[in-house]
Amino acid sequence: MKIHSVKFNFIMNMILTASSIVFPLITFPYVTRVLLTVGTGKIAFASSTATYFTMFASLGIPTYGIRACAKIRDDKDKLSKTVQELLIINSVTMLISCTVFVISIFVIPQFSAEKELFFINGIGIVLNVYSMSWLYNALEQYSYITVCNLIVKIVSLVLMFLMVKEPSDYIKYGAITMFASCASYIFNFVYAQRFVSLKKRSGYELKKHIPPILMFFAMSAATSIYTNLDVVMLRFMKDDAEVGIYDAAIKVKTILITMITSLGTVLLPRLSYYVQKNDREAFHRMVSKAFNFVFIAATGVMVYFMIFTRETILFLAGKEFLPSVTPMCILMPTVLLIGLSNITGIQVLIPLGEENKVVFSVTAGAILDFLLNMVLIPRYGASGAAMATLLAEVLVLIVQCVYLRKELPSMLKSVQYWKICTGLGVSVVIARLVTMINSMNLFWILCISTVLFFGTYGMILLVLKERFVTEILQSGIGKYIRRR
Repeated sequence: MKIHSVKFNFIMNMILTASSIVFPLITFPYVTRVLLTVGTGKIAFASSTATYFTMFASLGIPTYGIRACAKIRDDKDKLSKTVQELLIINSVTMLISCTVFVISIFVIPQFSAEKELFFINGIGIVLNVYSMSWLYNALEQYSYITVCNLIVKIVSLVLMFLMVKEPSDYIKYGAITMFASCASYIFNFVYAQRFVSLKKRSGYELKKHIPPILMFFAMSAATSIYTNLDVVMLRFMKDDAEVGIYDAAIKVKTILITMITSLGTVLLPRLSYYVQKNDREAFHRMVSKAFNFVFIAATGVMVYFMIFTRETILFLAGKEFLPSVTPMCILMPTVLLIGLSNITGIQVLIPLGEENKVVFSVTAGAILDFLLNMVLIPRYGASGAAMATLLAEVLVLIVQCVYLRKELPSMLKSVQYWKICTGLGVSVVIARLVTMINSMNLFWILCISTVLFFGTYGMILLVLKERFVTEILQSGIGKYIRRR
């Protein structure tokens, strides 16, 4: 089994991440204009609700599985045994979760009102067992994941344009969305047999996985609460239209966070491997680079979309979604906050076996998010939900930083903050000049401002010889020269 370099895996994951950005940029403007706020609100409510049941069905396996399999990936027999044990546990919890989900549809009025949509989302709960993304991440098989996901996304895109034509087609769109999410799962299950044996064996040790799985489940449960609870509470306390408004803001935030945290997905198995081999120097070096990447990339996209929030919403969703501008602007700092907590929690504490500290931090965030939602949503609607999420993310990061207060100074010492801030300041001034041209349409405003902002940002960092950007550039030039 070939294990590629971190750079190769990062490139593959960036392609996958780019598709996660490009495809929503194509589908979102179309869907919002066809389904409007009510239709998008219904879909967001159903998918957010199903997320809780999927979360229980998978317990903490998606994260625990990466760490457990990464440590024994060189021993096929042990790896096969571990994979089968995790699949057995996952199957049992899936059956329990599906049973409760079906009962809930018939008992809760808000669920039964959209029975078909909820049953469609229930398919994802069943198929999630076969995704086995944790195995592919542990084995660092990102090329397969990338190709498979691209094919499914392209098919889904074609189906959307063919089948979604009017507001009443929101159920069709829900089915297409589910296909886009789950179609690759069956292929994953079949393809996994190239790396592990799925033949039944004796001597399963299920009990040893339960404690760490439950710990990771507590972490994913707490995280899911403050990432999906806003949508659910908005629906119960407001209406579908308010959910649709909030969903537009969340969609943009999610796309950006996916891009920023893509490096973390690649690093987790490698960092877990370094910890297992007790290579602390390599561990710290890689974490330091991750911090540099997040500070440079996350602050850039955060600032850009804060100053071009209105133009982004108008272009992606249309005038009906203008109320989404304020929630989106409030949510933008979470791009940086989540990028940083992804490092401190997922990339540092978890590989070190300190997942209990991550659980405490996200639990604190979940509790704060729930309490703030109760107070802010009735009065401020989507903007209140956005503020609750922002403050919850601040708390999560603060708690994790307190736990890592001794290690953080050495990990952050290579970040050149003043150079990043200088680059951002100059970029904002230059990009903002585009908005003074009244005759220019939204598409060209966004295109030109993007080029000016990020082009200027990159150039300033190079002129100031920012360490991380310069190192990346020199590495690229050196490889090119060697190939020539």
